[in-house]
This record gives sequence, structure tokens and C-alpha cells, in this order.
Amino acid sequence: MENSTQYLKPYTGAFWKAYLIQMRPYLMFVSGISGFAGISIAGTGNFDLFDQLLAFIPLFLGYGFGQALTDCFQLDTDVISAPYRPLSQGLISVKWVTIVSLIGLLLISGILVYLNIWNILLCILSVAGLASYSIVKKRYWFAGPLYNAWIVALLPIMGYISLTGENLKILSDTNLQELIALSFFSYAHFVLIGYLKDISADRKAGYKTLPVVFGWNWAVRISTIFVVISIWLSYKIAGDSILGLTLIIIASLIAGGGQLYAFFTKNKTELNSVIPVSSSVRGFILWHISVILTFRPELIFVCFFYYSFFEFSFYLRPEKKQI
Repeated sequence: MENSTQYLKPYTGAFWKAYLIQMRPYLMFVSGISGFAGISIAGTGNFDLFDQLLAFIPLFLGYGFGQALTDCFQLDTDVISAPYRPLSQGLISVKWVTIVSLIGLLLISGILVYLNIWNILLCILSVAGLASYSIVKKRYWFAGPLYNAWIVALLPIMGYISLTGENLKILSDTNLQELIALSFFSYAHFVLIGYLKDISADRKAGYKTLPVVFGWNWAVRISTIFVVISIWLSYKIAGDSILGLTLIIIASLIAGGGQLYAFFTKNKTELNSVIPVSSSVRGFILWHISVILTFRPELIFVCFFYYSFFEFSFYLRPEKKQI
């Protein structure tokens, strides 16, 4: 049982500062851009700017609350691989991080359900997926990245239906199908290549991730397949646009460069995973921006500032060796 006297109290500013670090703000740009892409392919319509922001904000925050929640279930490996995090240091309690995360997820789910009642199903699925992800990651080497990826693949659907008010029949929309697949495979790439930074910790904690079971090179090979699929999907959606194609090329060079580095580096250790993992995040965001600007080219400056803020927050992350 936790000794509550040693933890920061949830009514203090210090707790919320620690909780914000646990949320990994620089990665909220990942869920935000996936939902933003879903909003963008819904079209301009007569959508009010307020409604677009109302849909975007919970999708942006979703990663932070979800990440903090999953951290509560994998503290055994995080104390080894990420000792800088407040949970790992014992500054904040699993109990209160779980409570705050669930309340946060409930609140943002309420906003999405307000925009479209069908979001209630998608929100329930996503929260259930987040709560069970760590079990899958620990036990099934073949399932972790894909299990995490299907949760993120729900975000463009939420963004789309939050504005259009349509039911889930819109899943027959080819553009939306391809975007869902893009979010799925590009995030699976991020998750699998991200396991490289935790190999030693996961091995010690008994996690059967793909890199632990089959090694560094096999994780790189399989994640490269995800990169190739992501390039193909982004081209199918945004390849006809000069702006979209330009961003696809940039994203693909960044993600591909990270894969080459991971494969050819002589020292296949956690320290040398930073470049591949960083490249996977940048590739994910830029592939999705290519979709946004194909359907909404007038948002070019919005996307420019969005990506700039991502890079700024990414630079400010508290531990440069961790992502």
C-alpha cells in the first residue's frame, strides 16, 4: 500500500507541474495532429471555428492523459528506463495520477460526446484500450505496437464525426479509411521503434516486447515495413497536391533516415535510439500535416506554427535521452 505522506498533494502547484511532466506535452502534438487531420478531411463546410477548436483541444490533450494513465501500469519498467519521471521518483502517487488521468479522459470525452453522441463508443474503446495496453505490451511481443496503434487510429474518426455530426457509416469514406490506416501504421512505427529505448529495462521487468524477444535489428526491420506502408498511404491521400507531396517527401526522408541510423549504428544501445525515435515522431506529424494541407491548404500558417511549437516543446523535454 502506498504511503500517502511522501507524495505531492493534488491541490498543490508542485503536483500539477509533476503531472504535466508525466503527460509528456511534446507528444500531445501526436494525438492532436491525428485528430486535426480527421477534422480537415471533413471539409470546410459551415463549420464554426469554435466547434473546430472544441473538437481539436480534447484530441490534443488525449495523449497526455492517456500516457499518464498507462504509466501507472508500467512503473516496473519506467523506474529503470525513465527514472526522471515524477512517478518513477515517487514524487506523485499512482493513485492520484490514475484518478486525475481518468477524470481528464472523462472530461475530454464529455466534450467529444457533446459534439457527436457516437463519440461515446469511441471514447469508451480508447479508455479501455489505454487501461489494458500495458498488459498486452508485457505479455505479447507481436501485439504491443499494433494494440497501441488502433487506439490512436480512433482519433481521426473522432475529429471527423465531431464536426460533421454523422454516424459511423462515414467509415465507408475512402479518404477517412486511408487516414485511419495512416495513423495506425505510422503510430505502430513510433511505438515499435520506441521500444528500442527501453530494451534493458523491459528485459529486467519481464516485458516480452519484440526487441527483447528477437533483438534490435528485427525491430528495425519490421518498423521499416510500417514506414513503407505509411509513405504509400500518405501518397495515396495527399500525393496529388504539390504541397502535400513535398511534405510527404520530407517526412519520409526523416523517418527513413532514422531507420537507416538504427540499422547501421554500431552501438545498438538505448542511447543510440534517440535519433530513430525522434525521427519517427517527426515523420508521424509531417505525414499528417501533408493530409491536412491537401484538404485545407489555407491552414498552411496554422500548420507551420503547430509544427514549430512541437519542435520547441520537444527541445524543452526534461530528459534528452528519453522521448
